[in-house]
Amino acid sequence: MKRDELIVYLNDFLKIDDFSDIGPNGLQVEGKDEIKRIVTGVSACVELFEKAIEHRADAVLVHHGIIWEFERPLYRGSYKKRIKLLLENDLNLLAYHLPLDAHEVVGNNIRIAKLLELLDIEPFGDYKGKTIGFSGRFSPTPKEDFFKTVRSLINEQALIFPYGPSMISKVGIISGGAQKDVKQAVLKGLDVYITGEVSEHIMHFVKEEGIHFIAAGHYATERFGIAALGEHLKTEFGLEVIFVDIPNPI
Repeated sequence: MKRDELIVYLNDFLKIDDFSDIGPNGLQVEGKDEIKRIVTGVSACVELFEKAIEHRADAVLVHHGIIWEFERPLYRGSYKKRIKLLLENDLNLLAYHLPLDAHEVVGNNIRIAKLLELLDIEPFGDYKGKTIGFSGRFSPTPKEDFFKTVRSLINEQALIFPYGPSMISKVGIISGGAQKDVKQAVLKGLDVYITGEVSEHIMHFVKEEGIHFIAAGHYATERFGIAALGEHLKTEFGLEVIFVDIPNPI
């Protein structure tokens, strides 16, 4: 399909105008007009672009792009390598950040909620006036059993601060670097909060508030959405979509 048609579809499907994000959602680097094969991945990087070139992709679709409001890189070093690979190979780069966290079908957070088989799933976690996470419940489960499930399904190396109740039934999820939003989980009366990263001060906070905190990995919690989005495009348009897994321990 035409690149611009794909962009219009994705921008509408992911409702990008609803979000105040920290970088542009949609097209970040323009490549060829016609798209038949897409490589998807969590984060834009040289290794992912090289894989896309090996697969003879027409576009790279990611969750973390290369343009951020907090960073104004010069065209040198690693940033030059990224841009050079894209331009020399006429590769499109498309990135969707918060819209892919929050989406109710292919988003990172809903995919984790479904993976954990939560019931009564509802929006949770405000970011600049927009809800980006989800919460839900299930039959009370011993905390150790729940932790094993998370490590089995999301990340074996998940860092867990086990300071909540012995039985878990109320869960909140905001993927990535949303450690500070555990405060919203406390206010909502949840038993456990799952995100990707953790900061030093969080341990004391959750211990004092009596809630379980799971840092299941920024990359690990955000690989679900981009993979699901790729499958959606494959089904919707018959495009060839290849998910490239480039694990990151963070």
